Amino acid sequence: MIIHDIQFKGSFPSQHLAPKDGMAEFAFIGRSNVGKSSLINMIAERKEMARISNVPGKTQHLNYYLVNEEWYLVDLPGYGYARVSKKLRKQWRLMMDHYFKKRTSLCCVFVLVDSNIPPQKVDIEFINWLGELGLPYILIYTKIDRIKPEELEANTKAIKDALLEYWEELPQDIPTSAEKHIGREEILKIVQDTLERL
Repeated sequence: MIIHDIQFKGSFPSQHLAPKDGMAEFAFIGRSNVGKSSLINMIAERKEMARISNVPGKTQHLNYYLVNEEWYLVDLPGYGYARVSKKLRKQWRLMMDHYFKKRTSLCCVFVLVDSNIPPQKVDIEFINWLGELGLPYILIYTKIDRIKPEELEANTKAIKDALLEYWEELPQDIPTSAEKHIGREEILKIVQDTLERL
């Protein structure tokens, strides 16, 4: 897939305020500080499309980008640690709950997991929740350029083993590096294949 055009369509505090044109949506989410903004910028080949911040939890709304006038890339707020109030965290949880349960145009969720560290409880819990909702999702291992191959293999195996405690089958996974531009074509191929099936 070649990206010809990307338009920022808005930042929405609730799914019912988001675009209602029914175009396919592909959401990106992960634990705070997982490298989501860098990955989105790499996929879009735009250096500053998604704002990169040293402060975890900077994304607080549903950020919609219309790609090639045929599908939405949706940048979702991170889960897990963030320097925000309990009240705001509760609002985020409600927003995410409504988005995943009610957004009928959502086609696939790309769940970002940091390949540099062992499985995190919050990641496993979130992935299990998506599985219980029956939503299609892909695991995206981020920052693979920052870790030795044997450590990457050990960490990804540990994450898969943790998921196999709950599920008989594992989701598709893609190793990525925003720095080295690894994984971009694989992600866009999933988007293209999904669009062709609609």
